[in-house]
Amino acid sequence: MGTFSATVRNAWLDALARNISYANGAVWVQLHIGDPGAAGTTNPAVETTRQQATFGAAAALGAISNTAAIEWTLVAASETYTHVSLWSASTAGTFLGSDDLSFTAAVNAGDTFRIPIGDLDLGIN
Repeated sequence: MGTFSATVRNAWLDALARNISYANGAVWVQLHIGDPGAAGTTNPAVETTRQQATFGAAAALGAISNTAAIEWTLVAASETYTHVSLWSASTAGTFLGSDDLSFTAAVNAGDTFRIPIGDLDLGIN
């Protein structure tokens, strides 16, 4: 599983230990061709459109997975996706974290790329 940003980790700790409210309205997924780095902005894919992820309730062992496929149709360029970054908005927003894909995905311009149901897992160890 990936890494949550320092901003998110600190907000969760404040919520847990200091009774400071934390909420995030949505999770948007962006594609990368390498590790997104600590700010989520390194190695972005040419396909810059972020797609919103939908999640079910958290399960045992502190994990949660997407309940709907996340799909990019007619991707902008031929490249190989290796990572995703997670954001609070479809553009700009707060960087929430990142993860590597369980497989590298070579796509051609005009292809559709999909993360199937249950394949985007977020967890707390």
